[in-house]
Amino acid sequence: MPVSAARRAAYEVLLRVFEQDAYADRVFRTAARDLDERDRAFAQRLAYGAVQRRRTLDYAIDTLGKRPTRKLDPPVRAALRLGAYQLGYTDTAPHAAANESVELVRGARLERAVPFTNAVMRRLTEGIQRLLDELPEGALKESYPDWIAETFARDLGDEQAVALMRAMNEPLETVVRLVRGEPPIGADLTDLPGAYRVARVDDLAVAEGRIWPQSRGSQLAGLVVGSQDGERVLDLCAAPGGKTSQLAGEVAAVELDPNRASELRENLATVGRTNVTVVEADGRALPPELTGFDRALVDAPCSGLGVLGQRPDLRWRATPLPELQLALLRSAADRVKPGGTIVYSVCTINADENEAVVDASGLEVVPLGDEWPDFAHPRRPEFLLTLPHVHGTSGFFIGRLRA
Repeated sequence: MPVSAARRAAYEVLLRVFEQDAYADRVFRTAARDLDERDRAFAQRLAYGAVQRRRTLDYAIDTLGKRPTRKLDPPVRAALRLGAYQLGYTDTAPHAAANESVELVRGARLERAVPFTNAVMRRLTEGIQRLLDELPEGALKESYPDWIAETFARDLGDEQAVALMRAMNEPLETVVRLVRGEPPIGADLTDLPGAYRVARVDDLAVAEGRIWPQSRGSQLAGLVVGSQDGERVLDLCAAPGGKTSQLAGEVAAVELDPNRASELRENLATVGRTNVTVVEADGRALPPELTGFDRALVDAPCSGLGVLGQRPDLRWRATPLPELQLALLRSAADRVKPGGTIVYSVCTINADENEAVVDASGLEVVPLGDEWPDFAHPRRPEFLLTLPHVHGTSGFFIGRLRA
C-alpha cells in the first residue's frame, strides 16, 4: 500500500533530526511544503510528537521489540518511532500505523528488515498502551532527559516538575501581539495589553505587519522594559525582533549572526519600525559608540527549557549557558547610564541561568512582583517567572535591574 504524504513528511523529519542533527522546524517546512492544510497539520502532529516522545518510544521499542533501537538501521528506527507514536499517542487505526511503517522500510530498500519491522509493529500494537500506562511518573514517561527533569524538580518540586513536563508535551495557547489596526476576528484579549489569544495565526495579517506571533511570556519581557519616547535603548541578542519591535525610543538592536541580523531587519520593516538601528556585533564586545543608554534589554541565549513545547527537538540538544549570559548582562550594564534600567530575560526554567546569573552580576534588583503579581517568581518574588503549566504560555524568567 502507498504511504500517505503526511506520514512520509513526518518520517523524513524523524530521519533527519536524529540521524543528521537537523532542526525539526526547518526540516518540516521543506518536507511539508506540498501538503494541504489538513495533511500538514497531521504531519506536524506526528513529526513533532514523535520527536518529543523519542525517549519513551525507544523504551517501548527496546522492550517489546527485543532489540536495542540504537542498533537498528536509521530508516527502520525512524519508521518504528513513527509507528509507535501513532499507536501510543494518537487514535490512528493500528493497521494503518503498522502497514505504513512497514512500507516506509520497504521504500528505503531494506527488504530484509521488513519482516522484523512487521513483527515489532505487531508487538507494539498489542502491548504499547499497557506499557505506557504502567510507567512511573517522571522523565521516562514524559520523555525528557534526566538532567532536565532533575532541574525542574530541584527548582519547583517533584509534583510541579511533572506538571510542567506534561504541559510542554501538549500544544500551548496561540497568541499574537497587535501591532496596528483592529484585533483579529474572534480573538480574545488576554491579561497583557495588546496580547490576543487566537485559534490560528493569520499569515496575511503577519505579512502585512498588523500582528506578530509572540507568546505572552515573551511579550511580558518586552513590556517590563518600559521604554519611553525620547529614550535610548540597547537591545542585545535582538533577532528575530519580537521584543525589539515592542520597544519605544531610539533602539540599537545588536545581533551577532549576519543571517539573523538580516531576518531582524526584514521583520522590523514588516511591522513598520523605523526607530531601530541594527548593529552586527558581539554583545560581549560592543562598538565604543554604543554607550550612554537609558535602558537595556538582555534577552540572552539560554537552554530554552521554557519553550520545549514549541521546539520539539530542543530537549535533546539543550545546553545551559550561564557564563555567556553573565558576560552579556555585564556588558549591557557597562553601556547604560548610572541609574539606568536593565531587563534580563531568558526563555528557560533553570535557576542556574536565571536568578543565579542576576545574583552573580552584583546589580541592584528592582522588584517586579507587586507590579505583575500573577507572574511573580514562586521563590523569588522580586523576579517574574512564567510557567507553561500555570500560565499556559512559554516559560520566561524576567528580572529588572539598576545599573
